[in-house]
Amino acid sequence: MLDIKTIRENPDQVRAGLIKRGADLELFDQLLAADLERRQALTDVDRMKGERNRSSKAIGAARAKGEDTAGRELEVRTLGDRIRDTDVRVRELDQRFRDLLLRIPNTPHASLPVGPDASGNRVARVVGTPRVFDFSPKSHVELGETLGMFDFPRAARMTGAGFPLYLGQGARLERALVQFMLDFHVREHGYVEMSPPFVVNSASMYGTGQLPKMAEDMYAVPGDDLWLIPTAEVPVTNYLRDEIIERPLPIAYTAYTPCFRREAGSAGKETRGLIRVHQFDKVEMVRFVEPSTSYDELEKLVGHAEDILKALGLHYRVLELCTGDISFAAAKCYDLELWAPGQNGWLEVSSCSNFEGFQARRANIRYRRSDGKLDFVHTLNGSGVALARLVVALMENGQQADGTIVLPEALVPYMGGVSRLTPGV
Repeated sequence: MLDIKTIRENPDQVRAGLIKRGADLELFDQLLAADLERRQALTDVDRMKGERNRSSKAIGAARAKGEDTAGRELEVRTLGDRIRDTDVRVRELDQRFRDLLLRIPNTPHASLPVGPDASGNRVARVVGTPRVFDFSPKSHVELGETLGMFDFPRAARMTGAGFPLYLGQGARLERALVQFMLDFHVREHGYVEMSPPFVVNSASMYGTGQLPKMAEDMYAVPGDDLWLIPTAEVPVTNYLRDEIIERPLPIAYTAYTPCFRREAGSAGKETRGLIRVHQFDKVEMVRFVEPSTSYDELEKLVGHAEDILKALGLHYRVLELCTGDISFAAAKCYDLELWAPGQNGWLEVSSCSNFEGFQARRANIRYRRSDGKLDFVHTLNGSGVALARLVVALMENGQQADGTIVLPEALVPYMGGVSRLTPGV
């Protein structure tokens, strides 16, 4: 969440940032009003408590002199009732203030392009060139059906649409990619591997910003205060919730988890196969860093995700998201997109974000600075990278005229020496 001190001291600056990202200014105005009312109520109750203390002392002195204090005692009791009522009001205002603050998004970093939606995103760089085919490339759905890699109809029957089922070579490819990416991030980038729970409580979802804003996009566990995770970012970031970090920064973790989201996509081509699904696998990177280094760390994080795509020999581009397209909690975000010839379009496989202190304030994650004072860390996270769109890009870019698929050399050891996917395997 935003720093309330910044909101109070620079409301116009915060408002300008919210305007850039198209946020609900009515909520912000309600927050300012609730904060003013809350602070006034605190002032009133402190004043009344001071008045009650002075009156109590005066009554005690009067009693010692044998004076009649009945009238003044009644005034003190009446004042006590007002104090009690105002204390209740302060608690109500505290809750309203916090509820509103949790619904205010992060303000965008000054370097972001300004735009209303994805149309305002800026291409930071394009790496590689698209493969030139001497035949008409097929989609991953056509290829997968021929090679027996998926079974979407039976998956829909057992669960519902949007929940993929991998078979044979498809299941092995998915597992190989997860293993490859985890090993790469640990070996080449120095991340510590984590295997977190796949469900979290509401406090964790509030900590990283999924709640309350995106409750309808998540899967809740009925009867329990638990949610299926939409990304490993949630449990991994909350690993240090309510803690003071006493060790050197940065701290970096990587984790594989399935991810569960109520993706809303439109009907048609985009919802066929693996493009838009409710469950998908992902390898995530999370970094806890010093505030002064967080934007250098963001560039490093993007580079770590890019290294995976380079190792797989894929054509991709990096987008700098505009103010109207960044996520609720992000101050700056880059998206990495792969070229998929069977789709004739780009597929997002990674978002790398700097949340600055937004998540750390919500989750109460602090560190001890070199001067001994406590401060909130900056948190970063990025997909390193997400399946299943990575599978789509590998299949469609590696396809051959005979319907087989040549795999990147880096994956061959993880596939037990298999370098080509063929029918009947």
